[in-house]
Amino acid sequence: MSNHSSEKIQLIEQQVKQWLEDVVIGLNLCPFAAKPNRNKQIKIFVSEDNNENDLLETIYMQFKELDETPPETLETILVVAPYLFEEFDDYNQFLDLVEGLVVQLGKSGTYQIASFHPDYCFYGAEPDDAENLTNRSPYPVFHLIREESMAKVIKHYPNPEAIPDRNIECVENLTPEQMRQLFPYLIK
Repeated sequence: MSNHSSEKIQLIEQQVKQWLEDVVIGLNLCPFAAKPNRNKQIKIFVSEDNNENDLLETIYMQFKELDETPPETLETILVVAPYLFEEFDDYNQFLDLVEGLVVQLGKSGTYQIASFHPDYCFYGAEPDDAENLTNRSPYPVFHLIREESMAKVIKHYPNPEAIPDRNIECVENLTPEQMRQLFPYLIK
């Protein structure tokens, strides 16, 4: 068993929940997150793994749980990896393995992965660009999404293509005080 205390795990879970509620939902970065959060259909799973093979196995088990649980009960899972991927590049490389896993499981088109990291940096962006904030989380997170559910909500959402641009505009307009409040884990 791991040597990470349950208090520490609970704290991490609490921080991720706070981020989900204040940033993702609070800033409406993902217009689809509020409802499943209200309905308690989002699972935050804090992985205690400290090597990539174990984490891949853990993510596999979470996909299995999504397979076996109806969306009404469990819409989506955030797998948090607090003990791995200090470097965003390492996280990004591992993400390829997770996407490979989806393909191997024959689940392309069933699941997709959204990625979040404390040092998230979009391709072509500078590390200090505000746009990166839309994907910066307190810990490395792999968000396992049901494509079907996503397709359903997007159908009823006006202009979903505009969401990323709107999000960037939103985070670029935050005051320094709002930034400190919403992203305390980024203030080094």
